[in-house]
Amino acid sequence: MKAVIYCRVSTTKETQESSLERQEEELSALAASYGFEVAKTIREQASGYDLERDGILDLLTMIKDDGVEAVLIQDETRLGRGNARVALLHCILKESVKLYSISSRGELQLSEADSMVLQIISMVEEYQRKLHNIKIKRGMRRAVKQGYKPQQNLKNQGEHAGRERKEAPIREIVRLRSNGLTFAEIAATLRGFGYNVSKATVHRRFKEYEEEQQDDV
Repeated sequence: MKAVIYCRVSTTKETQESSLERQEEELSALAASYGFEVAKTIREQASGYDLERDGILDLLTMIKDDGVEAVLIQDETRLGRGNARVALLHCILKESVKLYSISSRGELQLSEADSMVLQIISMVEEYQRKLHNIKIKRGMRRAVKQGYKPQQNLKNQGEHAGRERKEAPIREIVRLRSNGLTFAEIAATLRGFGYNVSKATVHRRFKEYEEEQQDDV
């Protein structure tokens, strides 16, 4: 399982360096005990109430784009404090990423109150997604009536035709990725056209495409 270690202290004082080192040592040992592949260790000195942190933003990007499946922390307050903590817990868990902590001696155990809040947030987001999908479907129906043919945009024509597997249109994946969509968003878009693909499949196809392009250079 691909994992990221995240360590944080609240101040930039030199005395906090030892705390960061201790967190990293303990979390590295935890990762080893589970046989995780540590893709990156992030060390950060910043307030937990602040969302604008380079380290935490790097972590969220890796979760969305690099196939990270687990995040290791000392305890949940290392992610953040107050509302920032709840927001970050939601951002991580909704990507089906598991959180492991030293304090829980394994997978993070949320309090009943936190679980309830996160469930409410998820329900609200689900209804927002439903409304968004309804708008997309209405727009697609309108476009089709006006002559738009989406199947023509998803034909794998040209020199890369032999590269597709499991009905994952690589040219469309590359095009959507170049337009700034995340792998999760690309997977959702393709499923809307009948392609049964996951975020992991899209990510894998895109990485294979990049590797093939590098080999051709």
